[in-house]
Amino acid sequence: MPNMSGLAPKILKEILKKGKVYEVGGTVRDFFIFGKESEEKDYLVSQIPMDELILLLANFGRVEFVGKSFGVIKFTPKRHKTTYDIALPRQEFSTGVGHKDFQVTFDHNLKIEEDLARRDFTINAMAKDLSTGEIIDPFEGRKDSERKIIRMISPQAFLEDPLRMLRGVGFAARFEFEMEEKTFQAMKENAHLIKTVSPERIQDELNKLLLRAKKPSTGFKLMQKSGILKEILPELENCVGVDQPGPYHKYDVFEHTLYTVDNAPQDLIIRLSALFHDICKPQTKVVTEEGATFYGHEKFGSELVEKVLGRLRYSNEIISAVTLLVSKHMFTTGVTDKGLRRLITRTEGRIFDLLELRKADIIAQGRGDAGVAEIVEFEKKVRDEIARKPPFSVKDLKVNGNDLMKKFKLTPGPLIGKILNHLLEKVLDEPKSNDKKKLLKEAEDFLKQEKVKT
Repeated sequence: MPNMSGLAPKILKEILKKGKVYEVGGTVRDFFIFGKESEEKDYLVSQIPMDELILLLANFGRVEFVGKSFGVIKFTPKRHKTTYDIALPRQEFSTGVGHKDFQVTFDHNLKIEEDLARRDFTINAMAKDLSTGEIIDPFEGRKDSERKIIRMISPQAFLEDPLRMLRGVGFAARFEFEMEEKTFQAMKENAHLIKTVSPERIQDELNKLLLRAKKPSTGFKLMQKSGILKEILPELENCVGVDQPGPYHKYDVFEHTLYTVDNAPQDLIIRLSALFHDICKPQTKVVTEEGATFYGHEKFGSELVEKVLGRLRYSNEIISAVTLLVSKHMFTTGVTDKGLRRLITRTEGRIFDLLELRKADIIAQGRGDAGVAEIVEFEKKVRDEIARKPPFSVKDLKVNGNDLMKKFKLTPGPLIGKILNHLLEKVLDEPKSNDKKKLLKEAEDFLKQEKVKT
């Protein structure tokens, strides 16, 4: 294994005068899995007390005390942008509500093997001694990486921190590994404990699965088989076994959903939208002579996904984007130029995300990719229309709220927005009408009609 160290030789030399330095965790794991160096470096230093280590490193750069109470410091060498985690040997387990807190004891005299023993899976419990190049591998992580299996270190691993089950699922999907039999059995036995983990930590692991795995379906299938899925995403569990009879779908709703995620770009918004785009098909299914219909599943789905993502503490920005894409994913390509402009407007800058979602949706139907060509052609029309630069939002109008207030002696309020939205509808129909004089005349007519109504 080549020297993968990111720390400068002179820094390592000074540390090695007094103690031992190891590369640990993902840095070593990724080398044996992918055969290449990792950009992320995590270090463990033993035989040097924390205070002494801080003083030593301060000679070479900035030392931050963010993780000092956990036996971890952050070190940024002079004239470098990269910050490294440098830890002392530790023992720890999660505590508190949501397993967000950790009870940590660190000791510079603790053996490296004892530190490795606190980790989750064997592939993460390897270290490289930077003074000798020796690989310390007390739990045969290297052998497991060759066998392509995820194996827990301790039978207590999931009791100590139930989030490790989701981490294992993520590793299995990301590395395309199998879950070792006893480890999978332990996941099934402890699946109910995932509910004790905070939503924020669960969200973080779901995001990693969606962003880092080429095929997240592997992870979601493991969640479903182990019982974890029904604990954290019961709405998705409800899709299991819901068939879609008829000419369009080869798979049930759950399988189709997972393959849609796999075929979507590795973008969080699009993959979350793929994960939830058919979430309300079970509730809207109506069996017909031709097969089945799912009318309104996109509307109800957008309402349900708002609740699910809120429960998992996603940001309002992400919730808004995903609900929008879910609500619009059943759009038709057979629209006029007016309809095309309205679709672009109503997707609020996410028209191309919507098209990527539809492409993935079509491929995941399992009936061939013929429909993708139609979306590609539609995408060309969208790009051509955008290139013409017609007005797509209120901001593009040749009049604004101030113009309306000045012309018609109005005060700020909901009426201004109502007028502007009316004008936008007009110019979406006829872009050439986006002229200040014409728009003010249209606004005048609109105000007259409003007075008649009242």
